[in-house]
Amino acid sequence: MKKPTFTLSSPETGTEYWIYVDRPVGPGPWPMVVFMDGDDQFAAAAAAGRALPAGTTPPLLLVGVGYGASYAKPANRRGRDYTPVRHADEPASGGADAFLRFLTGTFTAELARRYPVDPVVRGLAGHSLGSLLVLHALFQPKPFFTHYLASAPSIWWAGRAILKQAAALRTKQANLPGTLFLSAGDGDSESMTGDLARLEKQLATKPFGKLEIISRRFPGQDHYNVLPIAVATGLTSLFGRR
Repeated sequence: MKKPTFTLSSPETGTEYWIYVDRPVGPGPWPMVVFMDGDDQFAAAAAAGRALPAGTTPPLLLVGVGYGASYAKPANRRGRDYTPVRHADEPASGGADAFLRFLTGTFTAELARRYPVDPVVRGLAGHSLGSLLVLHALFQPKPFFTHYLASAPSIWWAGRAILKQAAALRTKQANLPGTLFLSAGDGDSESMTGDLARLEKQLATKPFGKLEIISRRFPGQDHYNVLPIAVATGLTSLFGRR
C-alpha cells in the first residue's frame, strides 16, 4: 500500500485518515477533487486523471481519503462513513453525516492550509459504496461541493434509502445547484444498473432546478474494471473546458 502524503485526525468521526495527494503542475488556485476509498482506488483514479490529454481540464488537485487499510480490514471504516442510514448487515453503519462534516470541516481546512485550493469549485468522487456518499453529499439543503462523480453508486443500500432522501429534499426545495456525473458499466449487475436507471428517472420526472446531470453507460465494462474510464470521462464531463 502506498504511503499517504499526510495523515489527519478527525474530531468529527474520531478516526485518523490517510490522505493521498496528486498535485498538478503550475500555480493555483486549483479545484480539488476528493476521492473516496483512497487506499484501494486512488492510484487508479489519479492515473486516469493524469492520462487525460493536456488542456482537457484545468489543473485539478486530486485527493484520496483512506484509512491505511484495504477493504474489509477492521481499520477500514467505509461501511460506517459512506452510509447515510443504518443497515442490519453493517452494525456500525449510518455515519455519513459525521464523515461529511469531516470532509467539509477539518479536511477542507487542512487542504487549504497546505495547497492553493480553489475556494469555490470543489469536486467529490466515488465508486460503488463511495458513490453512495457522493449522492448523500449532493442531496443536502445546501451542498458544499459543486461537482459530483458517482460511478456505479450503491443505491440499493437500506432499501434504496438514497432515493427517498432525494425525493424528500425535492418536496422542500426546487433548486439544487451543482453538476452530477452518473455512470456504470453496462456489464454491471442488473440490480446496480436498474437502480441507477431508477435514480435517473426520478431526477428526470421531478427535476431539481440548477442541477445539471450527465449520465453514461460504458460498453464492455463491469463493476470491477469500470473505474478508470468512469474517472476519465467524469472529470472531462464535469471540468472540461466547454
